[in-house]
Amino acid sequence: MKKFEIPEYYKSSIISEIKRQRKDEDPRKKDYSPTELNYGNVIFFIARHFGFCYGVENAIETAYRIINENPNKRIFLLSEMIHNPGVNSDLKRKGVKFIMQPDGTQLVDWNELTSEDIVIIPAFGTTLEIEKQLSKIGIEVYQYNTTCPFVEKVWNRASELGKNNQTVIIHGKHNHEETRATFSHSVSNGASLIVRDIAEAKILSEIILGKKNTDEFYRIFEGKYSKDFSVTADLKNIGVVNQTTMLASETQEISNILKETMLKKYGAENLNLHFADTRDTLCYATNDNQQATFGLLETNADLAIVVGGYNSSNTSHIVELLEEKFPTYFISSDKEIISKNRIKHFDLSTKTIMESKSFIPNKSKVKIALTSGASCPDADVENVLRKLLSFYK
Repeated sequence: MKKFEIPEYYKSSIISEIKRQRKDEDPRKKDYSPTELNYGNVIFFIARHFGFCYGVENAIETAYRIINENPNKRIFLLSEMIHNPGVNSDLKRKGVKFIMQPDGTQLVDWNELTSEDIVIIPAFGTTLEIEKQLSKIGIEVYQYNTTCPFVEKVWNRASELGKNNQTVIIHGKHNHEETRATFSHSVSNGASLIVRDIAEAKILSEIILGKKNTDEFYRIFEGKYSKDFSVTADLKNIGVVNQTTMLASETQEISNILKETMLKKYGAENLNLHFADTRDTLCYATNDNQQATFGLLETNADLAIVVGGYNSSNTSHIVELLEEKFPTYFISSDKEIISKNRIKHFDLSTKTIMESKSFIPNKSKVKIALTSGASCPDADVENVLRKLLSFYK
């Protein structure tokens, strides 16, 4: 895989060495068990796979290269480069302006841009509507496009489904940049619908089987379906794709639910006419990170710490998995660890920052599971490791 040039301050000598050793020992990633670092009073279980993925490294390398090569030009990002506060803050310090917030709220009016400006499309990609807006201004859309190739793979698969008159079911968060982009590209070729989770997939199944009426569909999925969507016509032939940062196991479960639904409605002999196999849209990095998280769940850790941006979808799913077994603390950096007895962390259920005391158990030997999301620099993980070590001899 290509090696990217990213700023040195995002790298970690400790984490890099761990990853190098694991890659040498297990190049095909057959072993997802964590690496154990034993410091005596504290033992760390470091996840087998975490940190910057291909798409993120490509986006970061491109952004910093553009900054260095264009010192006299105005440089804009459509929205956050990746969902990491440290990286985005660094880009802002270097003079990069953000056109939109992650939810699509406009920060810079389109009228303020000129054809001389540089606009970087982030790793999440963007909508066809925004591409047309940039072209109208005279800005070259594809010159500074860092859309992740795995996101583009999803778009290509959705395009194939649409051209075959198959409705595209998108497993994703409808307000996430990537899902908004995927939906935009998908509806250009055919009917499309966003499904958030397994609960919504089961509701959709009942609608397809006639157990719920069409009025409920339009109420429950309001704002998540393409224009002129017809329940009777557009749910006869479907295929599932996903926002690449969703839980791979959840995407598979949603696909299984809908496949079983079409089997019940049309019979095994007609299944291929009504359901498309789309397992090839799962992102390798998301899958590896999640498999490595399952590896952490096999340990006897006392607690887990996950490092990453609080609006990072893939990171939040790692937290959800670990919370099933361990007290889990979701932090954006080592600065959230105030002392051995106090930590500030993000609570997924309330979407708020909370503070916990005595988060490290008073034991002679403490075991800590440590990982991060795909948009977190390895340096941030090392800083957390060092901060925790500073509490011990």
